[in-house]
Amino acid sequence: MRDLVFPGGTAVLTGAASGIGAALAHGLARRGADLVLLDRDADGLAATVAAIRAAYPDRRVETHLVDLADADATDRVAAEIHSAHPRIRLLINNAGVALGGRFDQVTLEEFLWVIEINFRAVVRLTHALLPALKAEPGAHLVNVSSLFGLIAPAGQAAYAASKFAVRGFTEALRHELVDDGIGVTSVHPGGIRTRIAASARVGSGVALDEYEAGRKQFEKLLTIDPATAAEVILRGAQRRRGRVLIGWSAKLPDLLARVAPAGYGRVLALGMRQRPARPGAAQATPPTVPPAEAPSVATDAAVPVPSPRAGEEAAAEPGRRA
Repeated sequence: MRDLVFPGGTAVLTGAASGIGAALAHGLARRGADLVLLDRDADGLAATVAAIRAAYPDRRVETHLVDLADADATDRVAAEIHSAHPRIRLLINNAGVALGGRFDQVTLEEFLWVIEINFRAVVRLTHALLPALKAEPGAHLVNVSSLFGLIAPAGQAAYAASKFAVRGFTEALRHELVDDGIGVTSVHPGGIRTRIAASARVGSGVALDEYEAGRKQFEKLLTIDPATAAEVILRGAQRRRGRVLIGWSAKLPDLLARVAPAGYGRVLALGMRQRPARPGAAQATPPTVPPAEAPSVATDAAVPVPSPRAGEEAAAEPGRRA
């Protein structure tokens, strides 16, 4: 399959108001793509668009305000985009949210909120826009999963479930769409320096002091600039790579999971010099924060802080959300 050609094509991007999403929007504009940007954060989205138009006045930029937790609104926006753009060269499902807390510390409503945005919205948008991708020769699909789509630390049941689902969905599509000439990339970011920790949502059953301790611990691990992460993603898409891991904070835990698929949790806990709490036991460790993949919540939502009981997540990956 030939390299992806950006100039002259239309790129649809979710979670474009900040973080990796905003950096991706700038990277796409710099490469000559016209943009369709989605987010729930009106001010952040407007700032992204203003900066792009100032730097690249010849680029066409279209925006849609939508909360991806709203299935009906997501379907409506997807239909509008398909109607206006019957041919789409690139779709990047970057938006995402996280929820801090063990499964027994969050409500079912909170859990399903994460699934709705991180997974079902990806499925909805991809299903609605797939005909437009098929109509464009050399099209490409990018779904941003997470390091927690490769490993599943304690305190990240909802987030990991959604990101493993994105990974499986993306891998299946990679095999299904090869005959259509559509490239498919699954992205797994490590510690990206975004607003993930600050904008995180915490489960109803998680104590605020635990949350705050975990947030501060996690923020120290966010070292990769969003612009750097965006360039890695776009280069991977251009070269039609099936999977992109960003940073050693993603690559090393991925290797560990391959070597010890059932035992990496204990290794990560030891690496953080913390002992994993037993179910029902009092937590002595602060709650941990999810990977920094995309910190905004417009179309993607703010990323909440999970409990690092075992420090598994912190050792494993630092953030995302756009």
